[in-house]
Amino acid sequence: MELLSSVRNSRNSNLFFSKKELNQILNCYSIGVSKGNWKDYAIYFGKKEATFYMFKHSLSSPDCIITKSKKNKKKAIIYYLTYNNKKNRYSNKIDDLIALLLRSRIHII
Repeated sequence: MELLSSVRNSRNSNLFFSKKELNQILNCYSIGVSKGNWKDYAIYFGKKEATFYMFKHSLSSPDCIITKSKKNKKKAIIYYLTYNNKKNRYSNKIDDLIALLLRSRIHII
């Protein structure tokens, strides 16, 4: 039986959402839940990206995807908003994408 050590955890270099970013995303998601747009979500953390998926139904493909991506050479963080399987917007600030989602023009059918 192998023991888990703290050395293994220190090598974990996955990209994560900060507490502020996750709070903004979950606030937006909760508004969508109250309107009946979304019912489920999933979060993925990888070495170069963190992704938040919003689903209309648990067994369907995601309706909205917010991705935080890190570029290798520039070490810059870029946020992508994918809506209905099309990459609609990207920005250096997550606030811009959240504002876009909160606009009343975007409705999930």
